[in-house]
Amino acid sequence: MAFVMSTRVVESIGEHVEEVKQGDTVVPVFLANCGECRDCKSPKSNQCSKFGKKLYNGMPRDGTSRFRDMNGQTVYHFFCVSSFSEYSVVDVAHLVNINHYPLPPEKACLLSCGISTGLGAAWKEADVEEGSTVAIFGLGAVGLAVAVGAKQRGATKIIGVDINDEKFEIGKRFGITDFVNPSTCGDKSVSEVIKEMTNGGADYCFECIGLSSLMAEAFNSSRNGWGKTVILGVEMHGSQLTLNPYLLGRTVILSLFGGIKPKSDIPLLANKYLDKVSVIKYILIRCVDICRKKHVMLLYSVVITGP
Repeated sequence: MAFVMSTRVVESIGEHVEEVKQGDTVVPVFLANCGECRDCKSPKSNQCSKFGKKLYNGMPRDGTSRFRDMNGQTVYHFFCVSSFSEYSVVDVAHLVNINHYPLPPEKACLLSCGISTGLGAAWKEADVEEGSTVAIFGLGAVGLAVAVGAKQRGATKIIGVDINDEKFEIGKRFGITDFVNPSTCGDKSVSEVIKEMTNGGADYCFECIGLSSLMAEAFNSSRNGWGKTVILGVEMHGSQLTLNPYLLGRTVILSLFGGIKPKSDIPLLANKYLDKVSVIKYILIRCVDICRKKHVMLLYSVVITGP
């Protein structure tokens, strides 16, 4: 959960860096946002065509690493932010300056990945509307954030799908109204159960795990004619996704970071927290509590940034 979630303080900057200065609080993000390319300037995409084609194990501008071990051997960067290290070197395209938004660091770090992804998926990618039905496959940080976003938009039925029954009690605090454990469905598939619960299929389905079989099941759980499935999980085994081409009228969105544009959207989320917007404040506080109980690391140490 915390593999890329962190908040950092700028120790020093490289040449030509103007966006941040020494002492600024920043949120490192795995998704580049140069602000200059066609994609970054367009509201249609959050994919940076200048740096976003792959996740580098070094600096995105030249591919080299800034890390060495005690023997002088190269140590590679991770997800462009290396958030597990005490000190890191991050390109400014992967940093969001939140110095004007004094969030507690243990809450600000959650905006760098899971929480922003889930809220963005519900608000931007799916655009959930009042009175709709929602099915969420996987109730981790991303799935719970989807639930909060869907509840805030007025969804009346929010179904959580998870093999851990304890997730239902946790999910209720975030807006989950119903629960399906695939291991207790008997001879029925999860999609059959959800169709019965929603009278034909959920309006919006979200896959938050990263298994092609669940992606297909989420799609099959959506309503024929207008159902929308948002895939947030990254397929962990490299398996292909196969869908029934005769289920007409449905749409599938393969989403990265929930459609969030880091440099413009993360400050908006931070500002909502400071303005005491209940949905943002609640999810950040609750997720920090859960992380502490589960002994999950939330990192907010120091960064050196520069191209």
